[in-house]
Amino acid sequence: MPLPPSNLLADETSPYLQQHRNNPVHWRPWSPASLAEARELDKPILLSVGYAACHWCHVMAHESFEDAEIAALMNRLYINIKVDREERPDIDQIYMAALNATGEQGGWPLTMFLTPDAKPFWGGTYFPKEPRYGRPGFAQVLEAINRAWNEKKESINQSAEALTRHVGARLAASRQPSPIEPASLAALADSIFGMIDREEGGLRGAPKFPNAPFMEVLWLNWLATGNSAHRDAVLSSLRHMLNGGIYDHIGGGLSRYSTDASWLIPHFEKMLYDNAQLIRICNWAYAETGEKLFQVRIEETIAWLLREMCIAGGFASSLDADSEGEEGLFYTWDRNEIAEVLGPDSEAFLAEYSLSAPDHWEGKPVLHRNPADVAANDAQLRIMRENLLDARGKRVRPGRDDKILADWNGLAISAIAEAGRLFSCADWIEAAEAAFRFVVGSSDGDGRLPHSILGSRRSFPGLSSDYAAMANAAVSLFEATRKPDYAKSAVAFVDMLDRWYRDDNGSGYFLTASDCRDIPVRIRGDVDEATPSATSQIIAAMARTASLSGNSDLQQRVWTIAEAAFGRTLEQHHGQAGIFNACALVLAPIKLVIIEEPDNPAFAAVAKRNPDPRRVDVVVPVGIGAAEINLPGGAPPDTTKAGAWLCTGLACLPVITDPDELERALRRRPST
Repeated sequence: MPLPPSNLLADETSPYLQQHRNNPVHWRPWSPASLAEARELDKPILLSVGYAACHWCHVMAHESFEDAEIAALMNRLYINIKVDREERPDIDQIYMAALNATGEQGGWPLTMFLTPDAKPFWGGTYFPKEPRYGRPGFAQVLEAINRAWNEKKESINQSAEALTRHVGARLAASRQPSPIEPASLAALADSIFGMIDREEGGLRGAPKFPNAPFMEVLWLNWLATGNSAHRDAVLSSLRHMLNGGIYDHIGGGLSRYSTDASWLIPHFEKMLYDNAQLIRICNWAYAETGEKLFQVRIEETIAWLLREMCIAGGFASSLDADSEGEEGLFYTWDRNEIAEVLGPDSEAFLAEYSLSAPDHWEGKPVLHRNPADVAANDAQLRIMRENLLDARGKRVRPGRDDKILADWNGLAISAIAEAGRLFSCADWIEAAEAAFRFVVGSSDGDGRLPHSILGSRRSFPGLSSDYAAMANAAVSLFEATRKPDYAKSAVAFVDMLDRWYRDDNGSGYFLTASDCRDIPVRIRGDVDEATPSATSQIIAAMARTASLSGNSDLQQRVWTIAEAAFGRTLEQHHGQAGIFNACALVLAPIKLVIIEEPDNPAFAAVAKRNPDPRRVDVVVPVGIGAAEINLPGGAPPDTTKAGAWLCTGLACLPVITDPDELERALRRRPST
């Protein structure tokens, strides 16, 4: 039976969908029932995909979806389905790939027209209500697509079938496995390095995104080859963005991207995943350089996460760019506002920070840090920033997307646990543990993770990225706490991947579970977005779990999975940088086993201040049973006295008995 002729979004787990629950559009969630209704009524589907922090999604909603005449047209001609891309990245990736295959530029909101059996035949992104920006008005689009559907239905169905096959071949098909060659990893790093802006950092041009997977390619290649230019490109990019307007200098945290080439004017939405990846890369940068800038930004960003994004232990997804209908209003200042808060101290503050408003920017000026040693006058400036933060707290806040995503939380847990370990901050480690408990505690009776959590509601089944990110989080928590239960959790998450996501020939994993029944194509999740791809996170999780556990079968299996995935990257290197990064972990897995005197943890101190994303650390006390720990290849270390074994692949250096020698070994780089 057709669903009720009304808007059905009120009970959804996504705040983004709930934002549209009062639209006059008869929105449906993506579900088997909604798809069945389209088939029964033989009406095309209008699919609208967006997310809560998306500025242009809000614009299109206000212009068109809240308009009674537009809504009446949509309701009469289409089955209207609204999707939160963060809650259903599988749906988003399928139809974004379809849009790109038609030669159109992707983006959000994604507006796609589908046949009644959910096959795509035409689409775009934002459409204004009235014709402008060189785009047709949305009412014109609705009527034109309906006319084409009625007059050319057979032709459209044929085109939609061909487009669906093309998307399936691109997102779900297998390729011949390819050996993982160091030269291929280095070639991608060289290519990315050639795209770096030598003056401002990041990739050349605008807009500028943090692009953590690209930064990791460069960092890993420096570790593998000793190419210090690649390391320096990452450090320079970090320094520019962390001093720029893209960073929130009053409250901490990074905005999603900069609209200009100088990191000055951000698109002000703040995403959990960007900041999780920022913390992790800043950990590496601080360990390498000791620069105060990286430490302060880690501290500020984690403080922001704990202050503004924590819900019952887990972390919310994002903050909107807009408040009171204006982008960036919550975050921006003019000189009079700063003087009103700081009084005579405002001059000293504005000697260290600048307010800039380029010609194209219509809002108040954006605050950014003048290039300086952040340690200088930091105590005084910290008090000023706290006063400004208190004053800002009285403003109308941007909306927060309160859904808690398992995979994004896994990224945050890993980063915060690693920072807690690096800086010996027990509070951070406890916060990471609390988030881990929250996500795991939201599982169903069979131990399956939800993808999205909002209050008492859960969306099942989870995605493969959820299990991979949480497995990586479990390994990081094991390293930070040495609690064996985290190692067991990592193994359990990998087992769940095998049970629900593995393909028939054992060469890889799909993004969606085998019992997910509402997708037209079951895709692999190979392509990076703002986060590393699901496939890359799976390979990294398997490699780290295999190294931690010493499971030789898992070590062999991850080679098979990695080579199959590497074969699928040959057509799109840059879009699959995450797989290259994960393959670097497979190619040269490093395991450090430390037998430590509990009252003199000198070796562990060396290990934690020299992080390496390729390395897994196992620290145990002197006297532990030799059967409880092993080196690569299965040989047990001597557990009767303190020492360290540093192993790459199956080869281990002779036992290291001097912490200074371990420091030298961990900081040794190949010469280029």
